[in-house]
Amino acid sequence: MATPSQFDNETFSLARDHLAAFIRRTAAMLATQSGKLLEVGPQDRSLVRECFANFHVDTFDVVDTYKPTLVGDITKLNKFIPDSAYDCVVCMEVLEHTLNPFDAVKEIRRILKEGGYLLISAPLNWRIHGPSPDCWRITEHGWNALLRDFDIVEIESLESPGRELFPIRYNVLAKCNKQKNSQDHELSFRYI
Repeated sequence: MATPSQFDNETFSLARDHLAAFIRRTAAMLATQSGKLLEVGPQDRSLVRECFANFHVDTFDVVDTYKPTLVGDITKLNKFIPDSAYDCVVCMEVLEHTLNPFDAVKEIRRILKEGGYLLISAPLNWRIHGPSPDCWRITEHGWNALLRDFDIVEIESLESPGRELFPIRYNVLAKCNKQKNSQDHELSFRYI
């Protein structure tokens, strides 16, 4: 069995605090709104439900272990969820575990209402972890490519102590834009 490194142990609480602060700050920003929120892969965590009390919250997971409201695969078409069903989708620390993050984002966009919010995150400089599989690490440029047909409001990073350009993790806030259909040649990236 693998043992977490000193770096992992020293940065674990930083990463958890960074994620929690992003959720709380975004929930406060959306405190005057209401509607339906889908949390993808929450397991037994409750912070989103607590912070977004002004929304009706459904939970979605690939297995029924934690008794989600809905069971399905976010990388597939889930016909039991209508188009534009949700005002907000929260997908924190899930995308790296999917087999196809592009299909996951496509399905999230389908079920979000026009102008609906997406809160999404994944680690970059972090060890392989469960639940298996742990397939992907996504850079700032990767987020721009994955969310090309969203309006990105914010990409927030938690920098690695003493190591620039290799953040521990990213949180992204984006708005659903059903009119966008970006092509590869239209993408632009921040110069590093």
